[in-house]
Amino acid sequence: MHVIRGLHNLTASHRGCVATIGNFDGVHRGHQAILQQCREHAARLSVPLTVVVFEPQPREFFAGDQAPPRLTRLREKVRLLRDHGAEQVLCLPFNDALRSLTGREFIDQVLIDGLGVKHLVVGDDFRFGCDRRGDFSLLETVGRTYGFGVEHTRTFKVDDERVSSTRVRTLLASGNFDVAARLLGRPYSLHGRVVRDQQLGRTISVPTANLPLLPQPLTLRGVFAVMAELANGERYPAVANVGFRPTVGAKRPTLEVHLLDFSGDLYGQRLTVYPCARLRGEAKFADLDALKAQINHDQARARRYFADVDTGVTPSLPLASAPLGRETASSDFTSADDAADANDG
Repeated sequence: MHVIRGLHNLTASHRGCVATIGNFDGVHRGHQAILQQCREHAARLSVPLTVVVFEPQPREFFAGDQAPPRLTRLREKVRLLRDHGAEQVLCLPFNDALRSLTGREFIDQVLIDGLGVKHLVVGDDFRFGCDRRGDFSLLETVGRTYGFGVEHTRTFKVDDERVSSTRVRTLLASGNFDVAARLLGRPYSLHGRVVRDQQLGRTISVPTANLPLLPQPLTLRGVFAVMAELANGERYPAVANVGFRPTVGAKRPTLEVHLLDFSGDLYGQRLTVYPCARLRGEAKFADLDALKAQINHDQARARRYFADVDTGVTPSLPLASAPLGRETASSDFTSADDAADANDG
């Protein structure tokens, strides 16, 4: 797998390929179908498959914090693209220079002079260029002149509805991790390296593994029953808080995980966290005693949840299709707060 950052890093060895262009956020089953479509042409032409992505994603460039939350960081996206057959990823910085290109300039600089594409697969509603003239019809016209084929992506549906990143985000925000996994083709997960933080959890006898998150809109926010997977593949039931920890006034979002029935030093280790069921929204507590009482309550609910499902020794996970029913809690948040928080992603 070759990751090429910017047109200036393209070399002759990268030219001549089957290409597709998009955000590929989540690399869900719809994206996987596109990659399969590209692999078929790459095998026929005996050339590599190249995926063109943008960083930041265009909607993030234009909308900032109002852009939809990401399903995958760039690092994970590249790994997933590789796993599904991509041999090259061209990551273009989406900046003023790129956005100022006309549709024809984008084709010339990226597809012809840059990649020397042999075949291109894009959505028939794909639009690009500052003049908004870049579309499927223009690609076909230029392709006939320069000798590369252009075809539209195949639609992939689950339950008679097109799979999309937006649909996956909606399912995750509503606590439906079961159907989200069906659309992704895998359980949704969060990844990171455990870092030293304020270590407040130890002061209330609830040690946590803290994984910093990027300062971007959060796909998930709240408290969840999760499975935590260590680098060696061992999995532990756990409780996780995703958000800003309002009780302690955190400035950056953090994934904070308490592994049930685990003792050991996790600092510096990579951790994969699989949300299984949503317990509640984030809340601000009057003091650490109230916070500890709620955490104990969350742990008890998570234990009951995992006890009621058979996790066994298989890779399968007990994914809920809705948030767990509300129970009496010691927090001061209201139903309205919780509903708004659930839709925050």
